[in-house]
Amino acid sequence: MHRLFAVLVTLTLAVLASAASAQADPLPSWNDSSAKARIVAFVQAVTEPGGKDYVPPADRIAVFDNDGTLWAEQPVYFQLAFAIDRARAMVAKTPELAKRPALKAAAEGDIKALAATGEKGSRNCSPSRTRT
Repeated sequence: MHRLFAVLVTLTLAVLASAASAQADPLPSWNDSSAKARIVAFVQAVTEPGGKDYVPPADRIAVFDNDGTLWAEQPVYFQLAFAIDRARAMVAKTPELAKRPALKAAAEGDIKALAATGEKGSRNCSPSRTRT
């Protein structure tokens, strides 16, 4: 019986130590940085009942991409940055592809011109349409 009690006490202390550690640093895997400090301060401000920035739980919204991470959106999405780099490489290898407005704009890094080509422009960039 004493052994069972000792095991339960050990487990309880481990759980309490884990909870205390989580409270000490809510983002333990993050490097100490101004970004981390601002995020922690923001969350504390909006979750402190009675605080001037308090947001009730029903009004809180968080948006996550794909696997639960937040993807960079500024100045452009990573996917777009990759596509632009790929377009540059394709046009460098096959200059004739620059005749396609969307590929030309992407290869030149001209986001406004690329956006102006619209959906039709993006369809003309597909691999099946870019083989020479």
